[in-house]
Amino acid sequence: MNLLLVYPEFPETFWSYKRALKFVLKKSGSPPLGLLTVAAMLPADWNIELVDMNVSSLRTTSIRRADLVFVGGMSVQKDSARRVIQRCAGMGVKTVAGGPLFTTGWESFPEADYFVLNEAELTLPGFLQDIQHGSAKRIYSTKKWADLADTPLPRWDLIKTKKYASLSIQHSRGCPFNCEFCDITLLYGRQTRIKTSSRITAELDNIYSTGWRDNVFFVDDNFIGNKSVLKKETLPAIIRWMEKHRYPFTFNTQASINIADDEELLHLMGKAGFNRVFVGIETPNEASLKECSKVQNINRDMLASIRKINKHGIEVQGGFIVGFDSDPASIFEDQIRFIQESSVVTAMVGLLTALKGTQLYQRLKRENRLTAEETGNNTDLSINFRPAMKLDTLLKGYKSIVSTIYSPKYYYKRVKEFLKIYSPPIRKFFRFRPVHIFALIRSVILLGIIGKERLQYWKLMLWTILRRPRCFPLATTLAIYGFHYRKVFEKLPRV
Repeated sequence: MNLLLVYPEFPETFWSYKRALKFVLKKSGSPPLGLLTVAAMLPADWNIELVDMNVSSLRTTSIRRADLVFVGGMSVQKDSARRVIQRCAGMGVKTVAGGPLFTTGWESFPEADYFVLNEAELTLPGFLQDIQHGSAKRIYSTKKWADLADTPLPRWDLIKTKKYASLSIQHSRGCPFNCEFCDITLLYGRQTRIKTSSRITAELDNIYSTGWRDNVFFVDDNFIGNKSVLKKETLPAIIRWMEKHRYPFTFNTQASINIADDEELLHLMGKAGFNRVFVGIETPNEASLKECSKVQNINRDMLASIRKINKHGIEVQGGFIVGFDSDPASIFEDQIRFIQESSVVTAMVGLLTALKGTQLYQRLKRENRLTAEETGNNTDLSINFRPAMKLDTLLKGYKSIVSTIYSPKYYYKRVKEFLKIYSPPIRKFFRFRPVHIFALIRSVILLGIIGKERLQYWKLMLWTILRRPRCFPLATTLAIYGFHYRKVFEKLPRV
C-alpha cells in the first residue's frame, strides 16, 4: 500500500519564526514528530512518503500515487488541513485524519474519510487491521491513555533534517495541573506518563545517527511533571550521554513556574544542556490566576522565580494572556510593566481563547458566551467568546501591549537587562557553524543598517562585546527574534 503523510502549513504566527528562519537558511522551526512517530507504527512493507508543507509543497503527483493520505496537525493548522483534505477528496483519494486538531474538532471536517483520534498507539492498530480487511470504520477513538513504552522511535529517514532549526523528542505526556483554558489534560490526562531513561538515550542515539548536531526540543507540555524520576533517572542519563558524545546538542522545553522551586532540578537541567524553557506566566493579576485555576503561579514572587531560572543558564520564554473576566482596566499597563521588569525577552502575549472541550469552553458554553470557532492562533486579534470587558477595549489594549513590548526601545532594553542576569552555559554547548556568519551579516544589513532598530541594535552589540562577550551569539539571536516578533505584530489589523 502507498501512503502519503501530510503535515499542514502553519500560518505566519509568533511561533512560526518564518522571518527569523531565513537568517539561518532553514525552512521550519521543528519537524512533525507526531507523523514521524505514526510512520514508525505502519507496516514495514508499505511505501511511505511524508510531506511537510512548511518545508516543501504538496504535489499532485504525490496525492495520485497514494492509496491513503494521512493528515495530522494542531488547531493553528486547521485552514491548511482543510484545504489538503478537500483537495484529496476532489481527486478521489481517501484521507485519514488524526492528532490534536481532529481529536477535539473532527466534526468540522466532513470531507475526511476516517478519523484516528486520541493517542495513535491505541487507536491506529485497529484502523490498520480493519483497512486491510476492507472493513474500516469512520471513527476510531478511546478514553484510555497509552503506555509510552509502546511508542516507536520516529522515522527520521522520511525528512531532510537540515531543513529544520531544531529536531524534537518527547519524554512525557500529561500535566499534573488543570488550568481552565488549557487542553493538555483533555488530550493527555493529569497523570504524567514518562519514557524510561534508557528509552530517552535511545532516542538521542537515533537523532545523533542522522548527523544532527544542534538544538533538540523536548516537546513535553510540562517537562517537570514527574520531578522525582527526572532528577533521579532521566537527567543523569542525559548528562552521561552528552558527556560520552561530547555535547552534540542543546535542549529546550516547556515547564511550569514551580521549576524555580527546585535548585537541584535547575542545576541538572543546566548541566544536561537545557538553555531555554517556556513557562506559562499568564498574568500578574492574582484574581485572574485564581479564575483560571493557575494554582502554581499563585502566592509566588514570579519575578524572583524567573530570575532564578535565568541565573542557571536557562532563558525563560513566557506566555501571557489578557481577556480573563477578572482582568482590571489596568491590565494592559500591568502586563507591560511586568514583562519589562521580568526581562522576559520572548513574551508571547495572546488573547484568551476557549479551546474546544476545555473547562473554559464548557463554562462559556453554559453562560451562552461562545461566539465562534477558535482559529488556533491567539495572537491574530480573533476571540471566540464575549469577554467581560468591552471587546473594543480588549483588542485595543492587547495591541497596545504587543506594539509596546516589541518596539525597538522596549525590546532591546529587555534583552540587555536579561543578559545582565543570565549565566550563559559552559562553552562546550556552543558549536560554531558557517551559517552563524551568514546570520550575523544578514542581521547587520537588515537590523543594523536598514531596520528602524539600528540604533538599539548597535548599542546592544557593542555593550555585549564589551561587557558580556560570551553572550554575543545569544544577543544576535535575540535581535533576530525581535525582528520576527515585531513584523508579526505590525501585520495586525487596525481596531
